[in-house]
Amino acid sequence: MANKYEYKLPEHKVDYGEVVPAADLKIDPQAQRTLNEKRAQKLAEEFIPEAVGTIIVSKRENGDKYIVDGQHRWRASQLLGRETVVCEVHHGLTQTEEAILFLIKNRESSKPSAIDEYQIGLTGGIPLFVDTEKILKSHGLSMGTTSVNAVGAVNGVLRITDKYGPDVLDRTLTIAEHAWGRTAETWDGMLLGGIGEVVGRHGEQIHNDEELAKKIGKKGPAFQWKANVHALSTAGGTQHSGTGGRVMTCYNLIVQTWNKGRRSEASKIIV
Repeated sequence: MANKYEYKLPEHKVDYGEVVPAADLKIDPQAQRTLNEKRAQKLAEEFIPEAVGTIIVSKRENGDKYIVDGQHRWRASQLLGRETVVCEVHHGLTQTEEAILFLIKNRESSKPSAIDEYQIGLTGGIPLFVDTEKILKSHGLSMGTTSVNAVGAVNGVLRITDKYGPDVLDRTLTIAEHAWGRTAETWDGMLLGGIGEVVGRHGEQIHNDEELAKKIGKKGPAFQWKANVHALSTAGGTQHSGTGGRVMTCYNLIVQTWNKGRRSEASKIIV
């Protein structure tokens, strides 16, 4: 199934290799990661001019130049007293398109942290992130370190929205809470991913989400499901399994749980 959300940019003018005074560049605090001064200082200590790379810049309609990617290299240059930096200057982008450009560029290099990417995408108004945030808020949840009211599995939650849409994420969170209550373990990435796969693939067969939640809850609390999924996905510790493998292990367990005791073949989920 193709992803529902794609990062796209309009055709626009780009000036490559433009030498720009470092003092002319600005940072938009709403659209950028927080500048880590220690990281910039470390870059300055190990600075190699020939390997510093190009600063990605957006030149806005009023002529201001905002850094899209490379703020730590820019800051390191400043600390070393370098008056100019080499830039790749993009013209005519909206703030949303600047966020998209940042995410595209970081797919090609070292990725930002998942929560940084989420906040940048949200600030930029990118639909994948906006739609996900809307559903989280409707459930009284935020994105961050996993807790009773926060989800730490940023990529796992985004994957559900991206693959199946916000309605499936909404159903997933509802089923999880009805099954296990509001605990930190309820919002575990592999558990949400497993439910999301079941709903995304077989949602039309599941006419009663509350029934599914009750069946899941009867099989044990969320922390027990986590332990079972981990044990099964790693074959009792004899083999390694990535996140995708654990999600699919959880998916299979939920399918078995739904099918158990169902006499009608039409009501069963066939994997």
